[in-house]
Amino acid sequence: MKEADVDPAPERASSTWADFLRSQADALLACDFFEAVTLSGARLYVFAVIEHASRRIRILGATAHPTASWVVQAAKNLVMGIEDAGCRARCLIRDRDGKFPRPFDEVLKDAGIEVVLSGVGMPRMNSIMERWVQTCRRELLDRTLIWNQRHLLHALREFETFYNEHRPHQGLANAHPLHPLPEPITDHRSGRNRPPRHTSNRPTRRPPSRVPACCVTRPDEVSGKGNASRSSTTDHHAAPTGAARYRRLDRPRPTPKPDPTRTDEFFGRRNALQRARRSLPVGVSGALGWHMRASRTRR
Repeated sequence: MKEADVDPAPERASSTWADFLRSQADALLACDFFEAVTLSGARLYVFAVIEHASRRIRILGATAHPTASWVVQAAKNLVMGIEDAGCRARCLIRDRDGKFPRPFDEVLKDAGIEVVLSGVGMPRMNSIMERWVQTCRRELLDRTLIWNQRHLLHALREFETFYNEHRPHQGLANAHPLHPLPEPITDHRSGRNRPPRHTSNRPTRRPPSRVPACCVTRPDEVSGKGNASRSSTTDHHAAPTGAARYRRLDRPRPTPKPDPTRTDEFFGRRNALQRARRSLPVGVSGALGWHMRASRTRR
């Protein structure tokens, strides 16, 4: 086309809004106002700013009357917070709301931040901020009864901490805005050395002892389909069957422990009662036998 002196198409020379957002994501900020209604019916306006690259949210305040002086002071607080965090923002996207006075743009311009206005009736130009407002409504405001302005600010601070430090983001590969993912571990063949593995001083775990081969029965002995001549002959070294094949042959079987309730004192008392019963008359001996049975039942 250059050899033929053909100019490129206008679409090829110009860049789209999506290309601008992707190329300038590290230096972009977006802000917006959204409403919150308390239990008494009062409307409070919340002012929030989000960073495009890290998705970090900053809630600058909430008020029932967003005057020009209040918005300008929020802009000054934003500039100081960005300087303390070391963020190199160069552009801020906002809509054409009348709550933003001209001194608001002048404060940002003095800090080296250019204000970019979105189109009329085009909320998709500020889609990242609008998506966060939807998330805040769905996860916080729609599930919480706001009592007053102080309660709203407390809930928003807690949600800001959760959003920046704990909530994973699919746009950041499930990382957190304030806790990015670590660098991936590369293979040693790619030229980079892998990090050293952590060595442990704990002793290695010994493998469990296995049952010796001589203690495992053959399939023909279990099923009973073996050769009759083999089963008729006496083999002292044949493998044990049943529960004995799961027990080691060289381990002695434990001796049963005596029952503590069956003592010599008990047996001696029973024998003495039986001898006394034989020497007594029939009626008395019957009552004594019933007493012995009752005492045995109680035991």
